[in-house]
Order: sequence, then C-alpha cells, then structure tokens
Amino acid sequence: MKIAVIGLGVLGAAAARALALAGSEVTVFERTAPLAGTSGTSFAWTNSHSKDPRSYHDLNVAGMAEHAELAKSGADWLVRNGNLEWAQDAAGAERLAASVAELTGRDYPVEWITPDRARELVPDLRVPGEVRDIAFYPTEGHVFPALLVARLWGEAREHGAELRCPAEVLAVSEADGRARVELAGGAADFDAVVVATGRWTETLTAAAGYRVPMADPDAAGSATVGLLGYTRPLATRLDRVLTTPDLNVRPDGAGRLIVQGLDLDAHADPAAPPSAGGDHARTLCSRLNDLLAGTEGASLESLRVGQRAIPADGLTVAGFLGDSGRIYALATHSGITLGPLLGRLAAQEVLTGTPADALADFRPQRLIGRSGLPPLEPARFAGQQ
Repeated sequence: MKIAVIGLGVLGAAAARALALAGSEVTVFERTAPLAGTSGTSFAWTNSHSKDPRSYHDLNVAGMAEHAELAKSGADWLVRNGNLEWAQDAAGAERLAASVAELTGRDYPVEWITPDRARELVPDLRVPGEVRDIAFYPTEGHVFPALLVARLWGEAREHGAELRCPAEVLAVSEADGRARVELAGGAADFDAVVVATGRWTETLTAAAGYRVPMADPDAAGSATVGLLGYTRPLATRLDRVLTTPDLNVRPDGAGRLIVQGLDLDAHADPAAPPSAGGDHARTLCSRLNDLLAGTEGASLESLRVGQRAIPADGLTVAGFLGDSGRIYALATHSGITLGPLLGRLAAQEVLTGTPADALADFRPQRLIGRSGLPPLEPARFAGQQ
C-alpha cells in the first residue's frame, strides 16, 4: 500500500516505521522539521499515573511495555530505572496514598521506601526532614525524544520511507476511493493517510470534514501549556525521574537536567515566553538546589513553554475519521509513553482493517463535530501532567 504520514514527531515516526516494516510505500510530510512540535518540548516521563478511565491506564501500561520490547534491540533513547515521589503536607500525603492504593489495586508496580533507601538510589538527594515515606515506581522512566525519533525514523527510512520537508499539508480529503494530500504545489493521492500533527490536529481534520476538537494549545495558564527549564551541565548525581511537591526533575544527558514546577505553569504563555534568567528561572533553580546537592549556582540554558497536544476530552484519539478507512488520526497527551504502541496499532488497523481492542475506547467519532466541551483542568500535582 501507498501510505502518507503527516507529521514527524514521535507518533508520526512510530507510524512510519511500523508501516514501512510491514512493506508499505511510506511518504512522510513534515511542515518545518522533525520534533518541531510537542515532541520537542516534553518532560518525556513514561508512566501511567492518574490515567483514567481504566482502559486509558491499561493503554499507557501497554505503551510502557512497548518501549521495553523495542529496547531489546538497543535503547539509547530510554532510561527505565524508576521514579521517586513524596508529599510534604497532610493533604499531599493523603492524595499520594490514595494514588498508590489505586495503582496497587491495578497491579501497577509501586512500593513504599524510606528516605535512606531513596538516597541509595539518588546519592545527592535532599529529602525534607518531615518526609518519612517515599513512593518508588520501579518500571517508570524517561525518554530522550530526539533519540527516540531518530531510532523510529531511521528504521523507517532504512525500509524505504521517504521524507518531504519542508512540506506544509493544507488539507486531506477522500476522493475516488483514495486519500488525497493537498500541498501548496499540488496534490498527491495515497491508499491511506495517517494524520499525526499533534496540536494542529483540529485544523487538518476539519479540512477533511471530520473536525476533531483539541484543547486550545495557545491558551495561557491552561492545561495545554507548561514551563520546562533546561539547565547547564551540573555536578550532581541523578539518573532517574523525581516527582516532588515543588519540582519535577529528570536527566537530559551530559549533566543537564530538565526541571518543571507545575504550580508555575499558571504563568505559562506561548505568546510571552519567559527569560532563561528571569524570576521563574531563578525559582526553578532555587528549588533544584533544595532538592539535589551539587546544583549550587545552577542556571538555565533555556526556559521553554511546552504546548501539549490534548484532545478536547483529555483522552487519546486513534482511528479512522470516516467509514472509508482512508484517513486515520492519531492525537494524544501521552505521546511519549504511547508513541511506539500507537504507531504499531495504527499500522495494523490501516493495513489489515482489523480493529485493535486496546483502542476501542479512543475512536475519534466520540469527538467529531462536538463543541462547547468544558476546559480541561490544569495539572498542578505530580502525575496529573
């Protein structure tokens, strides 16, 4: 089959790889550059926290397993050595205990450890004196998105996939039993098209006549936006994810860290990105010093406003837009965790027409044409983002 994939973030690269491995003739259209959208500004934590309903939790667990399976043949993009989380007040402790109990009931790997055990895992960790119990999630981890896309797209390319970039797709449509991709310089027909355009999903699906509403990616202080700080190299020992009341942190390679304070996201505005030397940056660096020894004098190389790609009801979209089986849409807030899995399942459905049971609750038909959906609540506690 001759298949077009629109977008070369994690989802597009994963779909292109799976389609190419199955023998399809794959053409990827990317407007600006690989990773130019949400995939390039992500905390990139693989997990299944606060993922409800249960089918969404299970989908994310399967996404984590897909990463592990892919990693059997080498995994420079994936670090899978756990996440540490604690609470600092009574309300937080109650919320964390409830979350751990729910995850335990779902057979999700989690255990309570002591601060001493936490410092064995992270030698430079500074645990507040009042903290006695720390949740450890051993199967969670983090991803280096550029390396993941390099792996996925590299294998797609080795199996014949071609990239057209820069190439802005103006519309997709169904015509004469084919899927048509319209560009400024003309149009091309394919057997099917996979739309993997992240926060631009609504515009392109509307042009196809099947508008899938997305949460506004430009709304300041909303659930879709968040601040991500990227530090200069630091002499601190951290090799895993930390999700704490004031700061989320993960390694970003070569001694650099990515830092995130969810309460500060209320000030995130894509139209007015903050300075890497401003008040928000200083706050993040101060919190980092409270959390990890060896971060004295930390500063940020950049402070970015991430714009999340979130379908309007907060859940993943995966499926054909119409009955013809020509235009397939992928959109999700959990693109890093779910990317390799969704790419494989989308390829399966496009090429065989056989529905994947895991995607039954996430079809775009639940959202197509809907309007007036309530705004999503911003993430303010670890696990909600």
